[in-house]
Amino acid sequence: MTRRASTRALLRRRGWLGALGSLSLGALAGGPVASSLLGCSALSSALPALWFSYGGKNREALLALVKAFGEEQPEHRLRAVYQGDYFELLAKLRTAMHAGAVPAVTHVIAEVMPYLAEAGVLEPLDELEGLSGDLELVPELAQEGAFTPKPGRRLYGLPFNRSTPIAYLNGAVLDELGLAPPTTWEELERFAALATKGEGSDRRFGFACPIDWWFWVALVGQAGGELVDAEGRYVLGAEAGERALALWQRLVHEQGVMRPPPGRDYNAWQVTNLDFLAGRAAMIWTSTAFLRYLEENAKFRVVAAPLPRDVRHAVPTGGTMFVVPRAATSEEKRHAAAFLRFMVLPERANEFATKTGYIPVSRAGIAELERSGWYASHANDAVARDQLRHVRPWPWSPELFRVQREVVQPRLEEAVLERRPPREVLASARHAIEEGM
Repeated sequence: MTRRASTRALLRRRGWLGALGSLSLGALAGGPVASSLLGCSALSSALPALWFSYGGKNREALLALVKAFGEEQPEHRLRAVYQGDYFELLAKLRTAMHAGAVPAVTHVIAEVMPYLAEAGVLEPLDELEGLSGDLELVPELAQEGAFTPKPGRRLYGLPFNRSTPIAYLNGAVLDELGLAPPTTWEELERFAALATKGEGSDRRFGFACPIDWWFWVALVGQAGGELVDAEGRYVLGAEAGERALALWQRLVHEQGVMRPPPGRDYNAWQVTNLDFLAGRAAMIWTSTAFLRYLEENAKFRVVAAPLPRDVRHAVPTGGTMFVVPRAATSEEKRHAAAFLRFMVLPERANEFATKTGYIPVSRAGIAELERSGWYASHANDAVARDQLRHVRPWPWSPELFRVQREVVQPRLEEAVLERRPPREVLASARHAIEEGM
């Protein structure tokens, strides 16, 4: 069997990106996703492609860096191709791998990287020129600290837009109540109760948070749990996972101080941000990635704070890693390596981070921001930087993305909407994981 054929078989056998549902199936069937992919590959085909997956301020910041890279190193110039949101990009990447038409470089959500690496479809980056050795990356945001370590593991991804969950509070409400941001779960419940007021369309909830895997994982860590045990089996936090889910249920249903989800599959992150900006939520949990957006659009003082602890502080990392498809040509990989070297430079990492709210991925870059007084004048950014000491690594598990998208996420929404017993919900999830493996 040829290498390309064996890779295709592995992708099919492991059900790669099955969690993308109809979107992924549409790509394979030659539907709109496949059509848009083929259209993109036909444009400016003389230049190697960089695929990316977001808009707004983040898109502007990335395109400015791509332009600067092309001007500085015209022999390595890339064409940036927008491919939709994170999951649309993944579906198109799957199609590209089957079609043999991959980009030179792309970024993918970090949780899918173990699967892609173990499937053999990513180029080890430490084999590319200038990407071996110490790149002076922030460990918690790089592969080495974002995942459980293993001696001898190759380098498959470099950090790009990296984030953690964080709390944002309405400064006017803090002043109104005479309170500081909560630092424990107990204080969170007290603050949410005191900050909630009004009825119906005039109601202000004390707390809002997307019912999302990422924030549940943060709660699990804070309650002292881990996703996997020492043998790598998915325990989903065991008792800590149940306590995390019970906290949401208590805040939504028993205390009525957390905004209830309006249904399944709604844009929870956008709704949460808009509720905060409109004054309908006094405190939210969302990503450090939205720091600049919230600061620039709020009509009140925005106060960032670390997530509160239960038995310990804990946050996962989020965002994406740059990867290079193994099927790219040698020439494309050479251009990709030059671009990646450019993007991890301290000044380039800082440019993207300070424009957006993502955390700088360069140690030297953070040190320069400290020397220049940036953090002294941007207290919310300093909170995001300081919270890195509480990062809990993801398991390096090929099943991680499937567990997230197919198994746990839909059960979280169901548990909060229907008030299903947390123990029953997580037992069902563990059973589904075992069956899938």
